[in-house]
Amino acid sequence: MKILVRWLLLAGALLLVAHLYPGVVVNSFTSALIAALVLGLLNTLLRPVLVLLTLPVTVLSLGLFLFVINALMFWAAASLLGGLAVTGFGAALVGSLLYSLCGMVIDVVMERSFPD
Repeated sequence: MKILVRWLLLAGALLLVAHLYPGVVVNSFTSALIAALVLGLLNTLLRPVLVLLTLPVTVLSLGLFLFVINALMFWAAASLLGGLAVTGFGAALVGSLLYSLCGMVIDVVMERSFPD
């Protein structure tokens, strides 16, 4: 139940990002649901490998390269899906930052609403 609510909220967050920033376009709520699922899968499966491979650059940049990795995940999801469009890498960077902020707020609310 908790994961379903979080998925729905993250899809809504993606719609909010598309509403707030013109560089990100989401066609419908169904597209947002699919995009939230794909983003979750990419962040679960591919992101740890990229973080490990780019560890020296991440250390040298004091962790700022992780923003680039987040943007790449966001851009990859947009390139895989037809219902999510990102105009460029800069838009992917801003979109991933906004989406991450929304995700952090959702996580805090979920922890307070559904304690273990």
